[in-house]
Amino acid sequence: MDTLRVLAAICLLLLPGCTYFDENIDDSIPEEDVIVEPELIQGCTDSEANNYNSEAEEDDGSCEYDEPEPILGCTDSEAENYDSNATEDNGTCEYLETIPCNGLVILCHRTYDQVTFPETHNSFATHEDNIFYPAANHRTGFSAQWNAGMRAFMLDTHYMTDMEQSASAVRFCHGDSSRGASPCTYGAVDPWNWLNDLESEMESEERDIVTLLIENHVEADDLKELFDDVGLSEQMYIHQMNAEWPTLIELINMDKRLVVFWEQSSDSSHAYFHDFLTHGWTTDYAEESTSEMDCEPLRGDSNQVVFHMNNWLSVQNGQGLSDPTRSAEANNVDFMVERAIECIEDHGKRPTFIAVDWWEDGDVVEAVERVNLLELDTD
Repeated sequence: MDTLRVLAAICLLLLPGCTYFDENIDDSIPEEDVIVEPELIQGCTDSEANNYNSEAEEDDGSCEYDEPEPILGCTDSEAENYDSNATEDNGTCEYLETIPCNGLVILCHRTYDQVTFPETHNSFATHEDNIFYPAANHRTGFSAQWNAGMRAFMLDTHYMTDMEQSASAVRFCHGDSSRGASPCTYGAVDPWNWLNDLESEMESEERDIVTLLIENHVEADDLKELFDDVGLSEQMYIHQMNAEWPTLIELINMDKRLVVFWEQSSDSSHAYFHDFLTHGWTTDYAEESTSEMDCEPLRGDSNQVVFHMNNWLSVQNGQGLSDPTRSAEANNVDFMVERAIECIEDHGKRPTFIAVDWWEDGDVVEAVERVNLLELDTD
């Protein structure tokens, strides 16, 4: 009997087909109904990506992209020059100033050449400085001019005598040596005292830019020694030829608030003395009537943006001597503003300077303010 059982078990094992039985298999589901899901191809499915996989069926988060080029600009919406398109701040944000520059807040972000400055011609040649007509051009000296608002000054430098040529012999005086003697013979001003007063006022008015135009007849080293001695050299701005002029607030922040021109050839060893005839130009001067005054260039490079609107009358047939009897006519506010507008129309910008004689007559400071308040496309 036992033998028969063993033989039956061996026969069952030899039968074809599955001989393993899993008690967990649901015998109720037909084999043909069981669906096996295929594995999806993983990869980057974004066609904009660098590693886009056209065969990928499921995105696996591996997409890689080029970084976009940043758009540089001011990203602070509080700034005056906010750029809504900028994606990266480049440090150029400008904010509305609340403290005036040269008397007006709106001038702070104007470039130097787009500001008009009131200027006195032969600023030192005054009755107050013991220089009298016909050698004088004004009645009152530096302090009165400064307190009135003058921030540009024309100066002439000569040696006190032709025999002594040194820094200590430099004086402010006007004229030439054609008569056989230094023009300082007819009246001179100590440049140390004058420039010391200027340095002191500039220290007290730290938001003002000052300009000097020097008709220079002394050695450059002697002139520079003057500026060194009074402590003005460190404030002298050096402008690169044909470069854009900085704004007033930029000059203030650089502590370079003194711009000096001279009527002398450029000198690379004294770059802070800018040759006016290459860095700027000037209108005619000392006309005999206001009707003759126009905006045509007389001297210098008329392609430059800095220019003087000379605005004084000479004595008729008086060989160019300034006429104090008609200074009120030349310095009339409405006349100066109208003439400045004519220059704007001719040259596309404000005159950088309006220069006058006998500044006490009329009001060149008011005229300059009105010109600066004019709305131009360049502002």
